[in-house]
Amino acid sequence: MTGIGGEIEAVFANAGARGFVHAREVGVAGGPEVAVGADDPVVLASVFKIPVAVAFAREVAAGRLDETERTRVTARYRIGGVGTAGCADDVEMSWRDLAHFMLTMSDNAATDLIYHRIGQAAIDQVLTDLDLTRTRLIGCCEDLFASVIADLGAKPDDDLEALFAAATEEQQWKLAVVDPERTTSSTPREITTLLDAIWTDRAGDPAACERVRTIMAQQIWPHRISSGFPAEVAIAAKTGTLPSVRNEAGVVTHVDGRRFAVAVFTRADSLDDRLPAVDSAIGEAARLAVEHLRAQSVTQ
Repeated sequence: MTGIGGEIEAVFANAGARGFVHAREVGVAGGPEVAVGADDPVVLASVFKIPVAVAFAREVAAGRLDETERTRVTARYRIGGVGTAGCADDVEMSWRDLAHFMLTMSDNAATDLIYHRIGQAAIDQVLTDLDLTRTRLIGCCEDLFASVIADLGAKPDDDLEALFAAATEEQQWKLAVVDPERTTSSTPREITTLLDAIWTDRAGDPAACERVRTIMAQQIWPHRISSGFPAEVAIAAKTGTLPSVRNEAGVVTHVDGRRFAVAVFTRADSLDDRLPAVDSAIGEAARLAVEHLRAQSVTQ
């Protein structure tokens, strides 16, 4: 591949990964795009929490869910990690605070509580309404982790972190959660379609879309897309991470007000927990894509 696609491919190759990218200007139908494997199936990992958030916000906007109602995060959901998922004791929170934790810090327990409250059908309806025919969600975080436990031949109550530590590299590469044909997946193009719909109030009631945009803008992780841009450029995004998988999808808003939906998915050559070169490559790829789109629209 030559041109901008070749540049982006080289960025990922130098980082020891393969990248899949789609970028477009928000609200510009049929406009310029940057596409590198944009229609290839990719593992969503926690990027799947974006459509979950849209479905949640729709329920709130429709009056079917009182966002101030409180619920309890019990031991069933405390599977480790950030937010309430890593707490030692039960936590009581409002639904809106759980949604905040789900998107800003990728709290898996918060995600699963919301998923079970609104139901898979409400999430699938979001995908249907936006014609995201290649996006599929196979349950919530609990279901994804259950598939890992099953793949490793363990028992449902076995410790997931200990299982990973004991698993061989061959076992980890064969996990269903890192195979887009066997897990929650989409394509980079469909994810920018979703983002464009959220940012143009087509994904639901305008109040619902605004709710999702506002929370995504408060994400706490700056090491991927944000790493490619100066502080004055606003980023609203959601990360996703699994063994060998590093993703982020979001909207980049320049100081001139122009907005660009960017979806970057990667598959690394390594299973290491920390892959800073791949994280940085996501930011660099996003920067190259956005700069290319800004230059194209100026010259056309």
